[in-house]
Amino acid sequence: MAFDLKTFKTRALTAIVFVVVMLAGLLWNRWGFIILFTVIHFGCWYEFINLLKKINSKKIGYFLPLGLLYITLPVLLMIDFGFPNTSHWLYQRGYEDAFQYSPVLPCGIIFSIWINDTMAYIAGSLIGKTPFSAISPKKTWEGTLGGALLCVVTIALVGNATGYYTVKDWMIIASCCAVFGTLGDLIESKLKRMANVKDSGTLMPGHGGFLDRFDSLLVATPFVALYYFLFI
Repeated sequence: MAFDLKTFKTRALTAIVFVVVMLAGLLWNRWGFIILFTVIHFGCWYEFINLLKKINSKKIGYFLPLGLLYITLPVLLMIDFGFPNTSHWLYQRGYEDAFQYSPVLPCGIIFSIWINDTMAYIAGSLIGKTPFSAISPKKTWEGTLGGALLCVVTIALVGNATGYYTVKDWMIIASCCAVFGTLGDLIESKLKRMANVKDSGTLMPGHGGFLDRFDSLLVATPFVALYYFLFI
C-alpha cells in the first residue's frame, strides 16, 4: 500500500498525546496505573457493547460472557503483572509489600505492541505487497513479518539492558505480543466489519477508540501470562 504522509502525520500527532497519557499512567505511581487500566477496562466494555448492538441487539446477553474473557481477564492480568507480590502477600509478605508496583512487565508488553504496530505499519507502507488477510486488507505479509522481527530484536536488547528477566524471556514475551497482538487486531477488525463501522469509537483522530487502541493488548496479554506464570 502507498505511503500516505497526511495520514501518517495525523496518526503521529495523536499518538504522541496517547503515549504521554499511557506513560504517565504506567510510570507515575501505582494509583495512576490502576486508574489507567480502570478507564481502559470500562472504555473497552462500552465500545464492545456498542459493537454488539450494531451486530445483533437481540442477542447481546449471549455474548457478554465473552467480554469477560476478551476484556476483563486481560485487564486483571495486566494489573496483576503490575503488582507481582499480590498473589503471595497473604502468607509470605506484609500488606504494604503486596502493593509495591513494578512497571517492568506491563511496560514490556505495551512497548512490544507499540513497536510491532509501528514497525509493521512503516514496513507495510514502504515495501508491503502481499495481502495478509481479507479481514484487514491494508495488512501485508511484509509489514507483519517486518514488524514482528523488529519488535523481538528491539525488546530483547532493551529488556536485557534493564536487568529484568533473560533475553530468552524477553524474546518470547515480544513474540507473544507480535503474534497474538496481530490476531487481536484481526479479531477486532472482524467485529467492526460485522458491525459495519470503520472504528470502534472516536477516542483518537486517526486511531479510533479504546478497542482500536487496545485490541492487540487484550488478546496478547493472556498468552504472555501463560508463559510468565509457567516459566518465569
